[in-house]
Amino acid sequence: MIDEDVAFRVIGEALSRGGDFADLFAERRRGCSLRLEEEKVEDNTSGSEIGAGVRVMRGESVAYAYTNDISEASLMETARVAAAASRGGGRATVDLEMPVSSLPRLEEHPVELDTDDFPREEKIDLLRRADQAARETGAHIAQVVVMLGDSRQEIFVVNSLGELVRDERVRVRMVVQVVAARDGEIQTGHETPGMLAGYELFRHFPPEEAGRIAAAQALTMLDARPAPSGPMAVVIANGTGGVLFHEACGHSLEADAVYKKASVFMGKMGEKVASPLVNAYDDATLTNRWGSFSYDDEGVRAARTPLIEEGVLRSFINDRKRSLRDGVAATGNGRRQSYRFVPVPRMTNTYIEIGGSKKEEIISDTPLGLYALKLGGGEVNPVTGDFIFAITEGYMIRGGEVAEPVKGATLIGNGPRVLQDIDAVADDLDFDTGMCGKDGQAVPVCTGQPTLRVRELVVGGTTEVM
Repeated sequence: MIDEDVAFRVIGEALSRGGDFADLFAERRRGCSLRLEEEKVEDNTSGSEIGAGVRVMRGESVAYAYTNDISEASLMETARVAAAASRGGGRATVDLEMPVSSLPRLEEHPVELDTDDFPREEKIDLLRRADQAARETGAHIAQVVVMLGDSRQEIFVVNSLGELVRDERVRVRMVVQVVAARDGEIQTGHETPGMLAGYELFRHFPPEEAGRIAAAQALTMLDARPAPSGPMAVVIANGTGGVLFHEACGHSLEADAVYKKASVFMGKMGEKVASPLVNAYDDATLTNRWGSFSYDDEGVRAARTPLIEEGVLRSFINDRKRSLRDGVAATGNGRRQSYRFVPVPRMTNTYIEIGGSKKEEIISDTPLGLYALKLGGGEVNPVTGDFIFAITEGYMIRGGEVAEPVKGATLIGNGPRVLQDIDAVADDLDFDTGMCGKDGQAVPVCTGQPTLRVRELVVGGTTEVM
């Protein structure tokens, strides 16, 4: 995208008024999205964009400017704007005759069915297969919406440390949303398979499976009873249950929240913050996972970062700014939605590692409780860790067996307290895909966990436990 010599001249201009660090981030992105509703392709969009941003850091201040014109003249002007905004003194000549470390372009996330070569007709066929499978699941399916998107992003990063990185990311994701209706009762279901890969995604996860899972959830909830309320044991299913750790604890482990004193984990490094059964990681190196990459948006190598090991807090998630400030290694979590945004510490694939129990053992060892199979949205106070989450598909556990479905349930609790109260972790780790929002930016993430049990958690419902 940009000649290397031009890129380093831009860095020199960015530091011409002083500064501790400067970098240039450029990207070329193209993608396609399709939407099938009422068995018709209602939306078919494709597009591409290219642009670059220049950042100058001075102490705790950050100046950033971006452009969609990556000519040398435009990039130099962008660098001058960022330099002026950094509020340094007069202009200076910057010696950038540094050793250049050009990091290798990696191919550790292979693409088998490239998005550029996959025919539109076959994409529409994938939509129709998911739609048909959903509709055939039951007579009360009232609406099915299937969305399919793919993207290819090429990034180029150069900084004043002499580092130069190129990376390419190909992603494909399907979203199936189903509405079931009967006698005035309406329930919904959804499923969202996705990978950092091409259309081989559907060799691993057929569209029919996505349609059936979403439809079965909606149909099951039609027969659900009102959820009970009160404290009880809660078994949280693998995969989608990981969103609870992501939201209730993960954001509090991002270094900018810690620095702003907006984290419940501030000052607790090396302390026990969870049950000894809990081992939690953030890992962007997982092959072809939706939240993975080879290098982050600051050119830092992707890594597996231990967050909590045997219940002890081991690390925070940081970006280049926080690592330079604190004199620690960057964890490879500097992420941005596009060149229009400044990178900030963000999770990638965040999960609780497997334990030594079996799912069936955990349920059979629970006389009475709630089985949360699917979690929905929620609210979290990162300073205190207090949260409330909706359960979109839940069941009672009675006598050690999964019993009747319940609706309208919420989980009310405190993130660190939940971590302390985990008393069983299974060996069935699975992941779910999502788009995580923070500071007005959305980036791809995976949330994951095995089936686990919280010995007691407050369930919000409308009836008493029977």
